Amino acid sequence: MASSPSLLPLGLLLLLILVPFAHAAPGHCATLDQGSTIHIFHSSGPCSPFRPSVRFSSWEDTMMNFMTYDESRLTYLASLATSHRPSGRSFVPIAPGRQLLQIPNYVVRASLGTPAQPMLVALDTSSDTAWFPCAACTGCPSASTSASFDPSSSTTYRPLPCGSPQCAQVPNPSCPEGAASCAFNLTYGGSSVRAGLGQDILALASEVVRSYTFGCVQKMTGNSIPPQGLLGLGRGPLSFLSQTKDLYASTFSYCLPSFKSLNFSGTLRLGPIGQPKKIKTTTLLSNARRSSLYYVSMIGIRVGRRVLDIPPSAFAFDPATGAGTIIDSGTMFTRLVAPAYAALRDEFRRRVKAAGPVTSLGGFDTCYNGAIKPPAITLMFMGMNVTLPPDNVLIHSTAGSITCLAMAAAPDNVNSVLNVIANVQQQNHRVFFDVPNARVGFARESCTAAA
Repeated sequence: MASSPSLLPLGLLLLLILVPFAHAAPGHCATLDQGSTIHIFHSSGPCSPFRPSVRFSSWEDTMMNFMTYDESRLTYLASLATSHRPSGRSFVPIAPGRQLLQIPNYVVRASLGTPAQPMLVALDTSSDTAWFPCAACTGCPSASTSASFDPSSSTTYRPLPCGSPQCAQVPNPSCPEGAASCAFNLTYGGSSVRAGLGQDILALASEVVRSYTFGCVQKMTGNSIPPQGLLGLGRGPLSFLSQTKDLYASTFSYCLPSFKSLNFSGTLRLGPIGQPKKIKTTTLLSNARRSSLYYVSMIGIRVGRRVLDIPPSAFAFDPATGAGTIIDSGTMFTRLVAPAYAALRDEFRRRVKAAGPVTSLGGFDTCYNGAIKPPAITLMFMGMNVTLPPDNVLIHSTAGSITCLAMAAAPDNVNSVLNVIANVQQQNHRVFFDVPNARVGFARESCTAAA
């Protein structure tokens, strides 16, 4: 039986984590993480190896690319919301189409093994996934584009045998004759992953988690599999949150930097210590069909002082259909079901009529030539209102020639009953998740600090 995760002093291990990154990126990328507070970096920024190798020719192309990934992300979330597995097990269903986490929005530093092997891993509040690409993996990205973990170089790595409790918690477990560990397979459209289940020491900031269980990826086929490891902050049995509940009490918060400031970082804060004392919260709802998603009770939207006329059914929580509202770190732009978005869009346009004719840009249907002054938009939840600052409401072209409302309607080709509060609208807020007390909170905070 695996030992419970525990805390160790890190000491010189921090240097082993940070020095390789310092050689590959600007000096500010080597900023030390401290205690249970970890820096969050943009995946497109200079501190991340996942930044696009090809620059887009225009701001419009960049926004269109973001929207394309959001479309796929929403398909993924819809599949999570409506999936159901027997026996209380938590699985990650694989949605058809483009890989949803191939370009994560935010990454954090971590290390695996003894001695420490540095990694950059994607954050995802809607995933339970715990896996890393491993050395000698067939079909995995090259070392020049993504770090891989070498279990043979770690004195603390151990494979988990068939029959271990964790083997029953992964999708499609298999135990071929003579295999050193329990294996599992994930399929994704025309792509697939094969991984062996193992345990090792995971280091984050100045704390270390013993016996962290993860998939060591041995084979990838197809070109739509994410190249990086994943820090799943969902609530399934193998998520980071569940594996460290004795250390961090299933409590965390993050503060996301503005997407306009790629050279800056936000923070991920683990555990109840250091969390905001005065913060308005709303109830965290439970969906037994998909326990990982952070459902909340949204009750309305206010523009200026006017509460919009939106039917309650647009926000109603229904575990059977997946309907309701979730807080998600992996989607970039908030998507609202059709009646909610139409009411918001129409009132927004009415209030900025003097700005000139409305244009569109891809999935954004409320754009203007030039700068505009937006009305205040407040997202209303049971027990909590969140009024968005202007930077969370609008996106601007680099030259300032185009301004768009930074929200859109849920695409009608997926489960269109799901509202997703995305990371652009969360930026420069401390977003607090207190799972034991079933609550989620927002507090304004300047998150854009030098990385």
